[in-house]
Amino acid sequence: MESLRQQGKPEYFQDLRNRLLQRLEENWEDSDTEVLELIDELMAGYCKTVYMSISQRQSLRKELFQSVRKMDILEELLEDDSITEIMVNGWNRVFIERGGRIFPWNKSFSSPEKLEDVIQQMAARCNRVINTMQPIVDARLKNGERVNAVIAPVALDGPVLTIRRFPKDPITMEKLIEMDSLSRDAAQFLEKLVQAGYTILIGGGTGSGKTTFLNALSEYIPKDERVITIEDNAELQIQGIANLVRLECRQANIEKSQEITIGDLLKTCLRMRPSRIIVGEVRSKEAAELLQVVNVGNDGSLSTIHANSCKDMISRLETMVLMGMELPIPVIRRQIVSGFDIFVHLGRMKDKSRKVQEISEIDRIEAGEVILNPLYVRTSGLEKTGEMIHREKCRKAGIML
Repeated sequence: MESLRQQGKPEYFQDLRNRLLQRLEENWEDSDTEVLELIDELMAGYCKTVYMSISQRQSLRKELFQSVRKMDILEELLEDDSITEIMVNGWNRVFIERGGRIFPWNKSFSSPEKLEDVIQQMAARCNRVINTMQPIVDARLKNGERVNAVIAPVALDGPVLTIRRFPKDPITMEKLIEMDSLSRDAAQFLEKLVQAGYTILIGGGTGSGKTTFLNALSEYIPKDERVITIEDNAELQIQGIANLVRLECRQANIEKSQEITIGDLLKTCLRMRPSRIIVGEVRSKEAAELLQVVNVGNDGSLSTIHANSCKDMISRLETMVLMGMELPIPVIRRQIVSGFDIFVHLGRMKDKSRKVQEISEIDRIEAGEVILNPLYVRTSGLEKTGEMIHREKCRKAGIML
């Protein structure tokens, strides 16, 4: 059904919305039920002088509530589980991704100011700040959706909002096998490595499924371990771990609260007696702290990184470590070989599916270069191409490869 704002009678909506906002100014902490009761009261008086059908009243009631209490027109999209990405390129240009393909949406915000209101609401709920001094923000919604917003002066054509959505029920490794993201043989191999405490780094491009794969891989963590997750914005869905600690970064805000970075959380989590540490994504200089963490006995750590291949993951790590610490490249490479055991690379295919492209073992340093041992490589399918060389952790855990 078309919204009232799209039926040529925007006065219905705007007039009642202005009245509603005036009533809410002094009582913004009212519950959702109380807000709906107030909407019903305003509509009852309004409809004595203006005729509206029952369907129009129902639509108007919903739109008014969403515009002042939730995410305005985005609420409809957030309720649609088939949508994986919402892209707002200004108040009147909205695009969605469904089934791996991008489509324009036929609805828009009532004004640029309304879009900015929604962005401010999202940021405030996550204790984040977005303004002309800090025009970029990363945040998350209550159901775990990842949010990125950019406003003026950075965004030239009005506020830009991107929302990445994740399945309500985490995708399991069994589901990934059914989707041909990886073979059953490779999944069973990774299961043994996770249980034995091998440190695994998952790489891939934007939208390649790194976070989804990390969630699925966490199924294999022994249930009696203490797991600590560290994220810029909490979006991991770790299941079945009773002794789970979740940590999230914090930006400095206008009240001059202290900024808490991934690097800060990595330092403090070492004092929290972790069995293993999971870092949602390594993007910058915190890679230096992660490298120290995986080199001081924290076996079994898991993390993700943006990279184009397993080989590229090495140079990406080197670059990011140098952002946070001045070390000679040979020293960084020795620490990479000492700290990490397995690289997993994912890619997005032409048909929009996401698949494991390669699983490689970090073998040794030779002539100053890190040597990888490819174990599984995707050609027509994900095929086994090599045998594991370093099996000490499996032997100690009593696991046979």
